[in-house]
Amino acid sequence: MEQNRRFKQAEFAAWIGIIINVLLTIVKGMIGLQSQSKALIADAIHSASDIAGSLAVYVGLRAAKQPPDEEHPYGHGKAESIAAIIVAVILFIAGLQIGKSSFSSFFNPVKAPGGLAIYAVVISIVVKEILFRYKYRLGKKLNSEALIVNAFEHRSDVYSSLAALAGIGASLLGKHFQINWLVYGDPVAGLLVSLMVVLMAWKLGAEAIYNTLDHVLDEQETVEFRKIVSSVPEVKRIDELYARKSGYYVVIDLKIAVDPDMTVAEGHRVGKKVKRLLLQHPNVHNVLMHINPFYAGDDDETQEQ
Repeated sequence: MEQNRRFKQAEFAAWIGIIINVLLTIVKGMIGLQSQSKALIADAIHSASDIAGSLAVYVGLRAAKQPPDEEHPYGHGKAESIAAIIVAVILFIAGLQIGKSSFSSFFNPVKAPGGLAIYAVVISIVVKEILFRYKYRLGKKLNSEALIVNAFEHRSDVYSSLAALAGIGASLLGKHFQINWLVYGDPVAGLLVSLMVVLMAWKLGAEAIYNTLDHVLDEQETVEFRKIVSSVPEVKRIDELYARKSGYYVVIDLKIAVDPDMTVAEGHRVGKKVKRLLLQHPNVHNVLMHINPFYAGDDDETQEQ
């Protein structure tokens, strides 16, 4: 029930992003072409990449929602990480395209954009910042890597719109005061936008790739899990505890030591109790358990069988 509610909230957020980005892309693209603003056209391309990004997040969330099966016994949680990588790649390509378009403007006559471009950029900044805050908070609440990456995609759009605003403003001032070099503020802003988009894509993509490589949480991040295991009186010692992220949830590999005089059935009951307590944690999806006999005075390597 809780998992279904999580996915409904995440999917709703993805659809909100898709609808808003479609509207912003149309508005900024039309005004950018009408006002001949390279910066605003670049910003519109950025918003268009956000549409593809939000769609990738939606598809990833739908895939991650699927229950474990024979081929995927640990579930499909990494689909969210894969969606995050796809978003980062789309963002990177869009950034390169924006930079290429803006750079080519320096080899052609440049005209100052129309004043309407300013209003389009300001609206974009406000809407995108609201969207970023909404998705970031929801992503943290739901522990969704794909939503968090998508949120920063919106934040990068805010930065690109700010750069576009500065460039368009400088270009309009250059036109008004007849300062020719200021007119190039518009394509310069397009280049700055492209650089920010590429850097943001690189950072988010690297983080998403890292999370798909089955890295384990560090010791500080597993303190809560260790406390849960140690709360069971029959557990004499934790011989090994690895918690690895698989998308939005955690899979724990655990070895515990119990009284060697216990029967197999008693040891099994202890293991089931520990596993049940760990699975009550909202982030834990599965626990792989191994029981070792505990002998006082032996080191960890002696304990593990």
